[in-house]
Amino acid sequence: MTNSETDYIFFAESENEDEGKDFDGDEDKDLDGDEDDGKDCDISDYAEDDKPNSLDTAWPQSYRKSMDLYSNVASPNLNFLASPSFPSLGSSFISSSPKRRHTSFGKPLLFPGDDNQQPQERHSSDHSLHRHQTSSAKKLSQYHKSQIRQSSFGQSVVNGVNLLCGVALLSTPYAVKEGGWVGLSILFIFCVLAYYTGILLRYCLDSQPGLKTYPDIGEAAFGIVGRLFIAIILYVELYAACVELIILESDNLSSLFPNAHLSFGEYQLSPQYLFAIVITLAVLPTVWLRNLSVLSYISAGGVFVTIILVICLFWVGLVDDVGFQTESTTTLNLSTLPVSIGIYGYCYAGHAVLPNIYMSMEKRSQYPLVLLASFAICTSLYGGVAIMGYMMFGESTESQFTLNLPTKLLASKIAVWATVISPFTKYALTISPVALSLEELIPSNTSMSHLYSILIRTALVISTLLVALSVPFFGLVMSLIGSLLTMLVSLIFPCACFLRIVRGNVTRLQGSLCVLIIAIGFVSLAFGTYGALSEIIQQL
Repeated sequence: MTNSETDYIFFAESENEDEGKDFDGDEDKDLDGDEDDGKDCDISDYAEDDKPNSLDTAWPQSYRKSMDLYSNVASPNLNFLASPSFPSLGSSFISSSPKRRHTSFGKPLLFPGDDNQQPQERHSSDHSLHRHQTSSAKKLSQYHKSQIRQSSFGQSVVNGVNLLCGVALLSTPYAVKEGGWVGLSILFIFCVLAYYTGILLRYCLDSQPGLKTYPDIGEAAFGIVGRLFIAIILYVELYAACVELIILESDNLSSLFPNAHLSFGEYQLSPQYLFAIVITLAVLPTVWLRNLSVLSYISAGGVFVTIILVICLFWVGLVDDVGFQTESTTTLNLSTLPVSIGIYGYCYAGHAVLPNIYMSMEKRSQYPLVLLASFAICTSLYGGVAIMGYMMFGESTESQFTLNLPTKLLASKIAVWATVISPFTKYALTISPVALSLEELIPSNTSMSHLYSILIRTALVISTLLVALSVPFFGLVMSLIGSLLTMLVSLIFPCACFLRIVRGNVTRLQGSLCVLIIAIGFVSLAFGTYGALSEIIQQL
């Protein structure tokens, strides 16, 4: 999820301005305006999503709500902890207790218009009661549908691009440097494999009712152990992405202000340490926000930041005529090829949110085309930046190409400042799901839940700072995340879950492809993790 999760999705259709109009009509009419024929009708036909689901009771209950921030944008409503109102997940922060926080997401027992009818219906005949319940179920279903933001094809594609194309874009030239030109083929191989596993997640979601998130798929495949294991991996991936954001900010601000320092007697903070601390203090208040919808609006600029970075790089290389260093490039670098494997894998770390994109689509049959367009656009951007960056900087390519750009050029300054500003909004959105999952563990009968939540979120932020200061190697940390976590989330788990859930209907071709992808995933995980850890240990 990672760059994906850090670049969060944002486009959604505006809410229905005529909410409630469907509830003003005769209760004995269908929602399409036709009169009820009086035949027996199963309420579940109209309120299938409102059925109790055993998956909703298992930890983490907040997963879908927090990930919906990535696929939907609520109305901006900036509320801090002391605010008593918390209308939706963005109001991710707690009420007086975690238990009450979860129930705030529940469905209303009555919808508008039923309050005055209830006493009369209590004394009505069984037939009238049944008709009322049927009509109520229809209206309730329509009411919930009116609250759901469904994305069109174009919006879903932009969501997918914003999810997939994130901070990994900065490191693709470095990945080519570490693996050589031949190693660039790994990017396209992972693109094809990740696209296929994204399609497999759709089959898993459609295999049985009630599956809406990645942890749900894990539970359907391997029980509660599968749910917990997948959820923990996803949360660790998000946490690691926050560490990357701290390192990213520190590196780029240090390049802008290389002489900045802070002295305490004989001890002096270097620019990297100083800016890491400053950035942490700056993002901490955003993590305390109860409603992150404003940040999700601002984070919507992820696609535009990506476009700006690509334009700036090509402008510096072609218009400002910085020149190319093709003579210093290498065809294949076997010694550090495992590092590039992890970075290329990180480029497609968005599978944790793909179920949310699928569930939010207006026409879910278009999901394969949405995925194809998103992957094609992102891979084109990744490949173009990788080739241009490596040709421009050769063996001197840094872990982020913004660090190689000449500081005196206007395009360079635009690129660096765009890189610096963007993570300010992404950090809170990325750490929020992790914080919410931990807040679920707070006892529901405590009166200190507000304080506990502040402490949890503050501790998470400070811990990411400590990790970032301990291993301040942006490219190598990205490679480690991509090898150890992304291979599990994007390649191995989707295939394993698909084989387990649909085992009775798996074709020979599907089974062979899944086994092959799992094998590639494990090999990449082993070599990539070993290579990244070796480089990190060597540089410590």
